[in-house]
Amino acid sequence: MTVQFDLCGSGDPGRGLLGTGMPLLAGDSHEALATATAGPLHTGSLWTWRVAGGLAGYAELESPADLEEAARVVYAEIVRTAGHLNLYRLWNFVPDINGAGRDGLENYRAFCLGRSVAFEAALGLGFTRALPAASAVGSSDGRLRVAFLAGDSPVRHFENPKQVPAYEYPPEHGPRPPSFSRATVVLGAGTQDCYISGTSAVLGHETVSPGDTKGQLACTMDNLRLISEASGMGTGLGVGRRCRRHFKVYLRNPEDLPIASESLAAGGIVTPGDRVSYLCAAICRSALNVEIEVAIREADSA
Repeated sequence: MTVQFDLCGSGDPGRGLLGTGMPLLAGDSHEALATATAGPLHTGSLWTWRVAGGLAGYAELESPADLEEAARVVYAEIVRTAGHLNLYRLWNFVPDINGAGRDGLENYRAFCLGRSVAFEAALGLGFTRALPAASAVGSSDGRLRVAFLAGDSPVRHFENPKQVPAYEYPPEHGPRPPSFSRATVVLGAGTQDCYISGTSAVLGHETVSPGDTKGQLACTMDNLRLISEASGMGTGLGVGRRCRRHFKVYLRNPEDLPIASESLAAGGIVTPGDRVSYLCAAICRSALNVEIEVAIREADSA
C-alpha cells in the first residue's frame, strides 16, 4: 500500500489515502509519501503505517470546537507514537485558518499555541532543536488534519538566512510562535531527501508585498532558492541530482493559477519532469496569497 495525499477527494485512511480538505486547481491529484510495510493501525485519532525505517501517520478531527486543545492533543499523540524516531515532516490543514475562534484568537494562532505546548511538554524547553519541516494551510471542510513522516535515519534541520526562524517570531505573531524549521534533510545510505517547508513571501518575520500575488511569487521563489542552498541542495532545489521533486502550490485565489504556473516556469523553479499540484487554500497570514512546499526525494522509499 502506498500512503499518499488524496488531493482531489476526501481521502480514505483505511486505503492509505490522506485527505486535505481543499480543492485541486490543476496538476497531480496524488502525492506519495511512503510505501507501507504494515498497517494501518487506528488508535485514538491517529492512523499509522509502518514504512521502511519508520512510520507515517495521519489524524483527522471533525470540526473541533477548540483548536488549541485539538492541536495539543493531536501533537501529544504524534510525539508519543513516534517515540525514539526522528520527525521528518509534518503537514497541517487547519479549518478556517484566518478566522476568529475561541476567545477571539485567530484559529492559526490557537493551533500554533496548542502545537507548541505539546512539543514543549513532550520534549522539554529545548524542543525547537528537534522541529522538522512543516506547512500549515487552511482546509475548507471544517476538519483539522495532520500528517507526518518519521524514521530512524539521522536528520538535519535548516533555516533561511534571510528569515527569522519561525519558532523565534516575536509576540506580535501570536502567544506562541509556529513550531517548524524551514527545511529538513533526511540522511540515508548514500542518499538524502530534502523536505522544504511551506514557503511564502516573508523576510525577517514580516510579510512582503501584502495582497500582491506577483510580488509574493518573486519573493517566495527567492526564499526557495535560499533555503535550498542552505540545505545543501544548491540554488536549483536539487536540479542535477538523481531525485524526484513534488511541488504543492497553495493559492488563496483560484484566478491566480495562470500567473503562478507561468512565474514558476519562467523562474526555473518548476521543470518539465516535476510533479506539481496546485491547490486552493487560505494561507496562514491573511495578507499572503501563495505558499509553496517542495519534497526532493533521492531515496526509493516513497
